[in-house]
Amino acid sequence: MTAPDMLDPLKTAETWKSDGREVAIATVVETWGSAPRQAGSHLVIDGEGNFEGSVSGGCVEGAVITEALDVIASGNAKMLEFGVADETAWRVGLSCGGRIQVFVERLG
Repeated sequence: MTAPDMLDPLKTAETWKSDGREVAIATVVETWGSAPRQAGSHLVIDGEGNFEGSVSGGCVEGAVITEALDVIASGNAKMLEFGVADETAWRVGLSCGGRIQVFVERLG
């Protein structure tokens, strides 16, 4: 991989999948207010919990990784939403006043 490819989570997903790994992709589909990452940002996760990219930061990514492992196991995609109005917002680290919606799907 070239240096720019190493920074592209979708290239990582492609490589991991071709290596035989189970892979999920989390994509920011919408943001409201203050959000750390813009729509279209990706986080790729393999079945072992390895990940590359970013959809938010802090504990939000930990929660997305946990959900992605479930998506890999079940094959059922999920739409996740994190925001300050959510009772878990402070716990998962999105206390900036914004909200993000993240779609998680298994590849293949």
